[in-house]
Amino acid sequence: MSEPVLQAFYGISSPWAYFGAERMVQIARDAGAKLILRPIRIIEANGGIPLRTRPDYRQRYHEVELARWREHLGIPLNLRPKHYPCRTIEMAAQAVIAVQKAGFDAAGFSFAIQRALWAEDRDIADLDTLRELALKTVGEAGAAFVRGPQPADIAGDWLANLMEAERRGIFGTPTYVVENELFWGQDRLDFVARALARVKEEAA
Repeated sequence: MSEPVLQAFYGISSPWAYFGAERMVQIARDAGAKLILRPIRIIEANGGIPLRTRPDYRQRYHEVELARWREHLGIPLNLRPKHYPCRTIEMAAQAVIAVQKAGFDAAGFSFAIQRALWAEDRDIADLDTLRELALKTVGEAGAAFVRGPQPADIAGDWLANLMEAERRGIFGTPTYVVENELFWGQDRLDFVARALARVKEEAA
């Protein structure tokens, strides 16, 4: 029996991806599913709209929703973190890709990056910060894959994630994919769990 697969297309700086990160890992573990992290940015070609380009009223409501979910989930989050929007997300995203490709705990490393941005006011566009987070989560061997710039194959995987997200019709993050079904937003994780259970049952 082949294991089900959960692909996570997400922005490393997305607060919603941060809110859903630990639960996503648990859902994959409970389902016996392979979790594949595919860091991306908002796909504007499919209608995604970066937060700071949205009208003021939408930006204000975004903050209201963050406060609601922070309380509901009990997850620490600064509503106005010092280093958001990030100077760049590519360095952090590609570091996650490299760590995952090398077989280390990319999900743990990724969550440490997200928490650093949203709860610890740290700059995830800083290479030294990323290396420190990697040392704590994946050890010295894993941290060796946190580089700037990354090798061509890692940069190529980043671009491939963006192209695949656009091909699939993904616009916002996080978007979870089970087989060819899309689930946009951490508030859809219950549906992700059901989809993985169905795939597992059908393969039995």
